[in-house]
Amino acid sequence: MLISSSALWVLVGALIVDALIGDPAWLWRRVPHPVTWLGALVDGLDGALNRATWSEGLRRGAGALALLLLVAIGAWIGWEIETGLRRIPYGEIPLAIVASVFLAQRSLYQHVGAVHAAFGTGGLTEARRAVSQIVGRDPASLDESGVSRATIESCAENYSDGVVAPAFWFALFGLPGLIAYKAVNTADSMIGHRTARHAAFGWASARFDDLVNLVPARLSGLLIALAGGRNFAALRTMLRDARLHRSPNAGWPESAMAAALGVALAGPRRYGERVVSDPFINAGARAARPDDIRRSLRVLIVACVLHAVIYAALALAL
Repeated sequence: MLISSSALWVLVGALIVDALIGDPAWLWRRVPHPVTWLGALVDGLDGALNRATWSEGLRRGAGALALLLLVAIGAWIGWEIETGLRRIPYGEIPLAIVASVFLAQRSLYQHVGAVHAAFGTGGLTEARRAVSQIVGRDPASLDESGVSRATIESCAENYSDGVVAPAFWFALFGLPGLIAYKAVNTADSMIGHRTARHAAFGWASARFDDLVNLVPARLSGLLIALAGGRNFAALRTMLRDARLHRSPNAGWPESAMAAALGVALAGPRRYGERVVSDPFINAGARAARPDDIRRSLRVLIVACVLHAVIYAALALAL
């Protein structure tokens, strides 16, 4: 599917629906969220194809096969849904609603905002509990600055993974591209870790997730830099510091957010028993504070608006 004006207007509609409605809890308490279906599929393939007795090479091959199946199934589901909806009058409207389910603007705002609110209602203890819902690092090891830093980093990275990237792949390939992307992203989050069980089997998922996020991550960084009000400083910091991050992609939105807020991000952190000693991004800036979480939410809102406006402008131009 080539980029078309129709697809872009559907995407703009999906972004608006997601911003206004998000993921209504009353619905997903009654019906499993589609991403949980993808997760169940990943789990099933992991159980069926990831055998501890197999060699590393064979497990890598099995993991690549699992990834291929995930992408094919996700794209097929998306194609069936989009084809069916486009056959009915005004089918673009339900298509936009379906696409909005796979976007995460409002839910990201709510999760990040919950950490900021927790500081006000329950102090550091409650903020640690709230941040544990959105990051994998050990919350007990985080002081006030650590919780703030982790929350802001999650805001920036998930803006890329949960908003810009799925929208980018919808713009290119419609709902098949969007659901296939979410399948890859779900696989990476579940099996793309360097553990004894998944180092080989999840290798293909982790590397392919890096690949499909290359362009969206850089676009996310640009949008955050533009939204933050310190445009040139943020761009300079992003171009200088993005490479310092261990991820080839996460450093772009995180370094732009760090410069936009005037704080240092990344740096040493603990994941369970594992300590990661990464350099700071935007080193030399002050430590993050709880109020910076609120400021990151303002940047997020402006970046989301810019994002939708760009796609609307492209739709008008086609």
